[in-house]
Amino acid sequence: MSEVASKTKPFNTRKSVDKAMELGSRSVGRYLKAGGKTYTWTNQLERVVIIRQGIPYEAIELISKRLNQPVKSVLAIVGMPQTTYNKKKSEQAIMDSRDTELILLITELIDYGLDVFNKEEDKFLRWLKKPNISLGGLTPESLLDTTTGIDEVRYSLNRIEFGNFA
Repeated sequence: MSEVASKTKPFNTRKSVDKAMELGSRSVGRYLKAGGKTYTWTNQLERVVIIRQGIPYEAIELISKRLNQPVKSVLAIVGMPQTTYNKKKSEQAIMDSRDTELILLITELIDYGLDVFNKEEDKFLRWLKKPNISLGGLTPESLLDTTTGIDEVRYSLNRIEFGNFA
């Protein structure tokens, strides 16, 4: 081992990814338009306020369009029966905090994925459907039903962005 290599600290992927995510979440504003209202957040605390207030069920359709998936597929991710969705949407109801948080996290993930893939939506959407070695052979879209799964997909995108595929 060379003298330079022995003096450098080993590269910690998780810490580097966490730092990149932290910097990205502070510097980039996010938004979601649903129910005739625009919800914007630039940091975690602003996101918490939106989560506590809830967003309209219409946001599920927006995610459906962005993922190029039928509404039924997004409802499966959120874990909501079609009848409940139809009723709540017709009543112009607001989602609970758990569903709101999942939708906001998916929105952020889509935005980030499009950035990583240089706004090439088709490539990003194909990537979401392909089994991924860094995700244990699962497809990224199969992990969007939990916050932990979304985090893992984000880490995988970070590895692509920073060239660390291992």
